[in-house]
Amino acid sequence: MEIILKEDIIGLGYKNDIVNVKNGYGRNYLIPTGKAVIASESAKKILAENLKQQAQKIAAKKAEAEKKAAALENVEVVISAKVSATGQLYGSVNAAIVAEELKKKGQDIDRKIITMRDIKKVGTFEATVHFFKGVEVKLPVTVVSENQPAPAVEEAPVEAPAQEAEEAPAAE
Repeated sequence: MEIILKEDIIGLGYKNDIVNVKNGYGRNYLIPTGKAVIASESAKKILAENLKQQAQKIAAKKAEAEKKAAALENVEVVISAKVSATGQLYGSVNAAIVAEELKKKGQDIDRKIITMRDIKKVGTFEATVHFFKGVEVKLPVTVVSENQPAPAVEEAPVEAPAQEAEEAPAAE
């Protein structure tokens, strides 16, 4: 089924794109919720006329999006989180947390335009910020441990059985 999107839908397309979707997705979700219309010949002609009239507005929005993208070009997000002894996070780091960290750095980015997988381990990962059609920025996200496990604590249980084994023959 060919439809015209009325708003940006991440993973599908941007506003005013003509895309193909499965019939059920179009008829049961996109069209009833007002996110799309059927791409008939008349709808395509109306879309073309509207795009001609809105070309300057779209160019201005794209220029603004490129400015925001340039501001984020060399930004790295560092998030500290509580970590278990095995290196797993208690909970996860998601787009909302990344948006919150960016806001602390003075970049007001909506969490809905950030796409990433939920992070459940310590390390460096990548998030993508979609500003406008064709304007997106790859953002490095580094997750560090809030409670650094001390190496001596990890080694102590390994040494303790060895000491007990030495004491046991002395006791005999």
